[in-house]
Amino acid sequence: MPRTPHPLPPGLGMHFSVAQATEAGATPRRLRAKDLSSPFHGARRVTQVDAHQEEDDSTPFARDRRVRTAVHEAARAYATVMPPGSFFCGRTAAVLVGAPLPHGEVLEVAVLAPRRAPRGKGIRGRTVAPHLVEVRREGGLLVSTPATTWAMLGRDLDERQLIVLGDALVRVPRDRAGDSHRELALTSPAELQSALDLGPRPRAGRRLVAALDRIRVGSASPLETEYRLDAESQGLPDPVLDMPILDGRGRRLGISEVVYPRFRTVAEIEGDHHRVSQQQWDRDIAKYRSYAEAGWHVVRLTARNIRGSRPDAVALVRRALLMRGWDGAPPRDLRAF
Repeated sequence: MPRTPHPLPPGLGMHFSVAQATEAGATPRRLRAKDLSSPFHGARRVTQVDAHQEEDDSTPFARDRRVRTAVHEAARAYATVMPPGSFFCGRTAAVLVGAPLPHGEVLEVAVLAPRRAPRGKGIRGRTVAPHLVEVRREGGLLVSTPATTWAMLGRDLDERQLIVLGDALVRVPRDRAGDSHRELALTSPAELQSALDLGPRPRAGRRLVAALDRIRVGSASPLETEYRLDAESQGLPDPVLDMPILDGRGRRLGISEVVYPRFRTVAEIEGDHHRVSQQQWDRDIAKYRSYAEAGWHVVRLTARNIRGSRPDAVALVRRALLMRGWDGAPPRDLRAF
């Protein structure tokens, strides 16, 4: 029967360096025990089985939360052996502040020039000019600010991806009562512009400028941004984003992210939680019934309509708008994407 390892010295926590543990009194044999993992050279992490990790989380943005949790755990482990003056940047910094961005197994870590970029397994290091980045502490970790993170990612993402990321960063959250809180936004379009004004970025400047021009406050998910860009490129009218829908007496019936007020048409872009959550399903039924009673037409869209092999989201909304009186004329400032 396997022997239970001796308790670790108090105060080490879940993440610590070999140097910290040795100084606290841990032996080399204890640091090789099976209840510890070594995610990075010189770092140790207490391994534990999360009783909830296999649960089916069908709430909104569940996958993004899982990615953020994994990145946060890895970042906290690396922080114990992080070279002085370094900070998390790029995709890692974006995910750590809550942006819905894919992230692989490698952490992105930067230092200010003229220091040498950190190296090692599981690390992608880079050296950044001091005037091109701002750093802040996020959950105890040093990260590039959301605005300068977005600008730094200009060399790694294409224009569409930068718009999707930018929309997520400037989104103004709402509370359960539906009230918006601008102070909780990760950044703003003005701060993104300020990040570009810090200095030229030769490998990404034009792409960043073009993307910033199309970032909008109001998209609640990447799917909504992708629909907006597709609709724009195919000549649909510009929607109002994140708009309260009111009845004739001014009572709020709901809040919808993609609205065509002139034609009393709403595009509802639904994640999988709308299907699998009974509570969400019931709320949707009541909400759409009240919309219909107030004279609004709802077009319900899913990821398949937007990202499927034969996307038809724009065609479905176009048909609804034509039925509601749109003449089919594209906006005057239509730009191809």
